[in-house]
Amino acid sequence: MEDRTMRDLLIALLGKPEGIILFQLLEATQFTIYLSLIAFLGGGIVGGLITLMRITPSKTSKRLAVSYIWLFQSTPLLMMLFLTGLGLPRLLGVDVNPWTAAVISLVIYASAYLSDVWRGAVESVPTGQWEGARSVGLGFLPTLRLVILPQAFRIALAPTVGFMVQIIKGTSLAYIIGFHDLMAIGKRWANAPVDGSEPFIIFPIMALIYFALCYPLTLWSRHLERRLGSINKREKVAVAAA
Repeated sequence: MEDRTMRDLLIALLGKPEGIILFQLLEATQFTIYLSLIAFLGGGIVGGLITLMRITPSKTSKRLAVSYIWLFQSTPLLMMLFLTGLGLPRLLGVDVNPWTAAVISLVIYASAYLSDVWRGAVESVPTGQWEGARSVGLGFLPTLRLVILPQAFRIALAPTVGFMVQIIKGTSLAYIIGFHDLMAIGKRWANAPVDGSEPFIIFPIMALIYFALCYPLTLWSRHLERRLGSINKREKVAVAAA
């Protein structure tokens, strides 16, 4: 009912087909948002496990983590979408839903990059923190949980938020496997022989919608970076004064 009301309102304001086009683009944007959130959460969970494997004392775990990161950072997201949405289903003779294929590809993509970001944050914590924890009898996992992660979290927060922008932009490639998001609906209208749906009208509208999704996250990431820098500066001053 609310969707119909919004559709009627946009038609009344903009007329046809402009009102219908804008409504469908905005409606499709919700699927872009859903896919981005699922990819970010799923990629975060998998990326956290890969990060743990990367920093663990076990050499085998480190090699596996490095191989995972190297493999999927070296594989273009477009290629992963082709493989999960078109290649493997045809090879194995199974039907893969575009939602499933898009989620798998973006989760793998996000996890490979997030694990590298988080590994860098953990390794940026001074080694003296590890040594100090060991000197009071803490093992690897307690040290990681109580000493290292609270410091690494603050360092990784800004680039993690910033990477969310890359995930949102990455969802625009999912249309190639039939995922009906903002890009898919926009391209459909841009190719339609309808007055008012020309590409030079549709694509700028789509760009503005993507901008509206990404720009607030970019601002938040920059704010977090500035805040982190000011906190670090105050801490250094306090240490010097002590």
